[in-house]
Amino acid sequence: MLHEHVHILLIEDDDCDAATLERAFHKAEVTNSFTRVYDGIEGIEFLKFWSNKDVPILILLDLNMPRMGGIEFLQTIRKDPDLSHSVVFVMTTSKDEKDIWKAYEHRISGYLVKEAENGLDIAALVKDYCRVVKFPQNKNKSY
Repeated sequence: MLHEHVHILLIEDDDCDAATLERAFHKAEVTNSFTRVYDGIEGIEFLKFWSNKDVPILILLDLNMPRMGGIEFLQTIRKDPDLSHSVVFVMTTSKDEKDIWKAYEHRISGYLVKEAENGLDIAALVKDYCRVVKFPQNKNKSY
């Protein structure tokens, strides 16, 4: 499957951080379709809407957000059979070991610390991940 078929969902409440990442994606020539929502509640609504489509989604998740933060979002999707398989990278400013451990307890794919100079590195990681990793194509088929 071509990496452009993986949809990227950014769950980020900070407009500046979202714009910085979008610029980095543009510079790194990340051509995947992209949606940004502002908190975990909107993220779950988006995923439930897309759950019946055969479009793999890679989630970039901030931890500290209003209404529903990142850890609560992870707890919710991991309990839902339709969403539990989601590929999630936490992308946050927190370097707190407690946050790192809590996130990995919910089967994240990686913990990325947002810093001013690493936007292009994050974009390159996402681009390469989508290019190299094989995603299931039809989750409604039983084998």
